[in-house]
Amino acid sequence: MNAPSLAPAVRIDNTGFRFDHLELWVGNAKQAAYYYCGALGFEALAYRGPETGHADACSYVLQQNGVRIVLTSGLRPEDEIGRHVARHGDGVRGVAIAVDDVAAVFAYATTHGARAVEAPHRERDGDGEAYFATIGTYGDTVHTLVQRRDYHGTWLPGFVPLAPSTFPSRPVGLTRIDHCVANVGWGEMDRWCDFYAGTLGLTALISFDDHDISTEFTALKSRVMQSEGGGIKFPINEPAHGKKKSQIEEYLEFYGGAGIQHIAIQTDDIVATVEALRANGVELLDTPASYYDQLSARVGAIQEDVDALRRLSILVDRDDQGYMLQIFTKPLQDRPTVFLEIIQRRGSLSFGKGNFKALFVSIEQEQARRGTL
Repeated sequence: MNAPSLAPAVRIDNTGFRFDHLELWVGNAKQAAYYYCGALGFEALAYRGPETGHADACSYVLQQNGVRIVLTSGLRPEDEIGRHVARHGDGVRGVAIAVDDVAAVFAYATTHGARAVEAPHRERDGDGEAYFATIGTYGDTVHTLVQRRDYHGTWLPGFVPLAPSTFPSRPVGLTRIDHCVANVGWGEMDRWCDFYAGTLGLTALISFDDHDISTEFTALKSRVMQSEGGGIKFPINEPAHGKKKSQIEEYLEFYGGAGIQHIAIQTDDIVATVEALRANGVELLDTPASYYDQLSARVGAIQEDVDALRRLSILVDRDDQGYMLQIFTKPLQDRPTVFLEIIQRRGSLSFGKGNFKALFVSIEQEQARRGTL
């Protein structure tokens, strides 16, 4: 698919766009749900499968405050889901975007270069009706447009409620999706940024080049695309030349192409969240101890106790709006692909530019342990 090289002169109104949910296609949705609840703090919300008349796949809907994730596995080895998992491993198939008018957004997007995956259609059950449409993006990733204002059930048509106690859950305080980061191939960042500008009217918030994001060994380029008001944000990463294989190249190799590398999720208390995640057995990246030696001089006064941040390996960065705190999990599965970023914003709108050096050193240490640096 050839993405448009320039955004149209008149953009669609995207001020109401927001992340609705993420759908991950996985090898075993039931076991994945057990991990996401017990380790990451989600609770069961809804289910769809053979028992509900959906014969070919099982989906578990999980929720933690404003974060909603659908875990789906196929029941036949050669179906689309099975082939996707065989190629990519567990990964994000779809980013669902809540919109006010599915048909209008779909028409605009496909007119301006988006590939139609599923035309606008209505689904209904006894709790009302909802509208959907899907467009293709990088690799095998899709964006599903969701309009649910006329639906009043637990989740969406075709799903049945699940008791929160279906899986043991230990909440950790995640509140909402902040951004979703895509990794694309060599020289493809501009193409996909143009795609977002042209099809959904997103604009560039900030760009980083290989001088901003590099270490002694690896580098990458990144640009953040967002809707008006920041309801959805998509940083797009591509590799840059370095002495060794970068994390972007590693992802592309193990994922089998472009896709969502990590999901950034907000919390209102990152110290409490990270303590809970570590207690639940979630593996997070360590930070070199020297990072904290000049932290106060670099970022100024902060509300959090620096000793607690040092103990938990939480990073801090500041911009002209305030500061932010962040930490990254290790990959959530055996393939070194999808992972989470935990982020708390205290006014800052940045993406942690001041942390890139320390973060990438930590990632490179993990790559070295895997033998892929």
